Formats: sequence, C-alpha cells, structure tokens
Amino acid sequence: MHKSKTPLTIWFWGAYLVTTMTPGISAKQFAKQLGMKRYETAFQLLHKLRAGMVNPERGKIGGPERTIEMDEAFITGGREAEGHKGVLQPILAAVEVHGEKAGRLRMAISPQKNTDQILKFLRANVETETTLITDGNPAYKRVTHFGYFHEVEEEDVDYRLPVIHRVFSNLKTWLLGTHHGAVMHKHLQAYLNEFVFRFNRRNTPMAAFQTILGLGSHIQGPTYEGIYEGTWHHPNRPRAR
Repeated sequence: MHKSKTPLTIWFWGAYLVTTMTPGISAKQFAKQLGMKRYETAFQLLHKLRAGMVNPERGKIGGPERTIEMDEAFITGGREAEGHKGVLQPILAAVEVHGEKAGRLRMAISPQKNTDQILKFLRANVETETTLITDGNPAYKRVTHFGYFHEVEEEDVDYRLPVIHRVFSNLKTWLLGTHHGAVMHKHLQAYLNEFVFRFNRRNTPMAAFQTILGLGSHIQGPTYEGIYEGTWHHPNRPRAR
C-alpha cells in the first residue's frame, strides 16, 4: 500500500472482498465490484494483495507427535507454457491431519518430484520429528535421514491420504470456478499462496481481513511491469537456476 496512488478505501474494500468471499473473486469480478474501469488495474491490485498473504516470518507446520499427509498434484497451465493450454504443472503440498480433519496447509510449485525437491520443500515448511504419511514414492525414502518419520501406505492410497486429496480437489474446484481453470505458470504460486491463506483461515474470515491489512502495509508488492513480464518473484515460488 505504501506510496500507492489507489485510494485507501479501495484497498480496504479490496482486502475485505478477497478475504471474506467464500469462493474468492476473479479480477473481472473485482473490477466490477469496486467500479474500476481497467481490468489491468484490478489484476495488479489483486496480485499486490496476494503478496501480502504470505508472512515472511511464519512458522513451520507439524512438529513432534504431529502428523502430516504429503503428496503432489498437477494443475493445468495456461497459454504461456509452450504456446497453448493444457500443460500440467506439478505442485507439492503438505497438510496437518487431526483425525479426519485438516489443520494447516503449505503448497509450492515443484519443478521436479525428486528427493532434493521434496527435502527443500520440507525444510522450508515442515518441522523435523514430524510423521509424514505418503504414497510410498521412492523419492521420499531419504526423508528419515533428515529428522522426519515416515509412514507408507502403498495400497488403498485414497483411503490412506483422504485429507490431502480433499485439499487438492478443493484447489482444483476453486481454480475452475473462480479463475476458470488454467492459470499461467508465472502466476501459479500467487494463486497457491491465496488458496493456502484462505484455507488456513477458513473459519476466521475477519481475522484474515486483519492479517492481510497488517502484512500488506509493509510488504513490497509487485509492479505492473513485474506482473506482466513475469519478472516478479511471487513468495514461495522456486527461483530459476
């Protein structure tokens, strides 16, 4: 918000809409609700708000005597990927499980599903001494060497990993319903960040509103050029090597 030319009332209304509307809001709907004439302005403002959905000092999930389910999914990419829609983009996710209920969630783009990528994700998001439940993919074999416990259920995976699969289903339904499915790779992490933010605060929408105002007031958001040229590095997005 710092040095923004957008009226403060627009910022407040925008933050309220994006955090309290259950299905979320697209840039087109956002522009209509706030009386904006240009779609590009609404799109940029939404991405600035999404930049405020990640607390750089947030803690890790899991911990001793806690359990998470971890798995990967594929999201349909947009036209920037090889010039057409339909390209699958892999993501990794981990969610705390409390019986049949979901706790806190973490998600990130995963360029490759290998041991190094999984360990990088774990170190950034999950406390050591956490028990990981996975589908038994060989890429998870070494996690026990780095302070994690590991349980494998190769049979009846849908029953064994019901919580993370439900999370993936909700993510895909949200992207399809609110953002019409395919999203560009350069913006995918921003949408994952929004989904995680909303998911972790699904029972406290007003707390979500207060949180985004607090974070957004001191986090540097993307510029117009950064968004459209793809040079803006969304929080949690892996950097190109």
